[in-house]
Amino acid sequence: MMVTAADVGDRTVARVLLGQVAGAQHLLAQVWADGDYTGSLVEYCLAALALMLAIIKRSDDVKGAWYCPTGGSSSASSPT
Repeated sequence: MMVTAADVGDRTVARVLLGQVAGAQHLLAQVWADGDYTGSLVEYCLAALALMLAIIKRSDDVKGAWYCPTGGSSSASSPT
C-alpha cells in the first residue's frame, strides 16, 4: 500500500509502485491498466522494468464490469 499527497499524480506514483512490484516479482511480465495510464508510462515500463503495460480502453457503450478470461475483472469493456 502506498499513501501519497493529494497533489501527486497517479502516473508518478505508478512508476514507483510498478518498480517496487517488478523488483519483488521477477516473473511478472505484464500488467493491465485503464486508459489514464497511456503515453510515457507504457514506454517507461518496457524500457526500465522489462514490463509490458497493456492499456485496456473502456467503451462508453458498456456499463458495469466485465469478466477478464485471464483472471480478474475490469470496469472497462472487453478487449476483444
